[in-house]
Amino acid sequence: MKNLKLYSVIIAIIFFSGCTNTTPTKEDIAKKIKMKEQLGQVLFFDKNLSKNRTQSCSTCHNPEYGFVDNRDNTVNKMASMGDDGKSLGNRQAPSAAYAMFSPKFHFDEKKKKYIGGQFWDGREATLAGQAGGPPLNPIEMGMPDKKSVVERLKENPYYVKTLKDIYGNDIFKSDEEAYFAMTDSIEKFEMTKEFAPFDSKYDRFLEGKYDLTPLEDLGRSLFFSNNNNSCATCHVLKGEDKKYETFTNYEYHNIGVPANPNLRVKNGVKNIDDGLLANPKVTDKKHKGKYKVPTLRNVAVTGPYMHNGVFKDLRTVIEFYDKYNHKMRKLNPETGKPWAEPEVKETISLEELKAKKQNDRKIDALVAFLKLLTDKRYEHLLEK
Repeated sequence: MKNLKLYSVIIAIIFFSGCTNTTPTKEDIAKKIKMKEQLGQVLFFDKNLSKNRTQSCSTCHNPEYGFVDNRDNTVNKMASMGDDGKSLGNRQAPSAAYAMFSPKFHFDEKKKKYIGGQFWDGREATLAGQAGGPPLNPIEMGMPDKKSVVERLKENPYYVKTLKDIYGNDIFKSDEEAYFAMTDSIEKFEMTKEFAPFDSKYDRFLEGKYDLTPLEDLGRSLFFSNNNNSCATCHVLKGEDKKYETFTNYEYHNIGVPANPNLRVKNGVKNIDDGLLANPKVTDKKHKGKYKVPTLRNVAVTGPYMHNGVFKDLRTVIEFYDKYNHKMRKLNPETGKPWAEPEVKETISLEELKAKKQNDRKIDALVAFLKLLTDKRYEHLLEK
């Protein structure tokens, strides 16, 4: 959290240094950041920024449902419907909650792995970059170009005045700069506490305000044990029982997820999803089929699961992981049939998936622990 505040201050100082000859005060910086947050909040909910004026950022990142798309979309929430009322993507909209903590997309020379970024394949380095993608995507918000989006901004007197107040009177002289100002403001809103309250039962447990049940405590022990399962290998960043854990190391892995045939019947996609290899910055085929490790914050209320929504239930996901180590776990509990083949076989992270097999009680315990990671405002969703 401290790093996030420092980042905001640095950005504000850079902005001010280009607009004035005097050094901004802390009050000036705080005021500008607040203005951006407030503007970004309005923009986040504005459907006028889509071609048919039916879709906003919040449509696919609903703050009432863990910042995911809770619409049925004719495919049981497996993918988002576009502004045209018929286009369907091939991936789920990832939760915007806690997304602010993902580092910029980069290649870690020490780990020899790609890390960070936004979207399932990290193709945008920052939240601002991510915010600028959907308005121009023909199967999402469908606007033809940045100029068209800026013209929509100009329709709103509040936007015109506020953008000039924050970014300068000349902001609309360049469509590129005006578009960036829009995405920058949305980014600042997505960096507020509303997206990352850290107030789940697990966080309250760390503060001594919640007592774990025996099953939850077992799940906690199993989750953080590298000797027992593979959860902590990819879903722990800071360490066991550390505050502000995001439950992802932001790496990219192929865990052998199958294609989602039910979704593809609807969207007509026939090609293999290349995952990380679809990122223009990535060319090595050894990264084909890899996806960014998602946060487990609110995971119990943001199903269906995996990048393509192929699994409906959280318990199924854990059993899917366990099949790599438990030879008797041969059937998908949702279909009663053998697990479908991986969409991409050759790059599966078998080393990271190594673990001891889990019995049913241990799986129950892991599910119980994952439910603890639900933000307080969404705990009522656990009952549905």
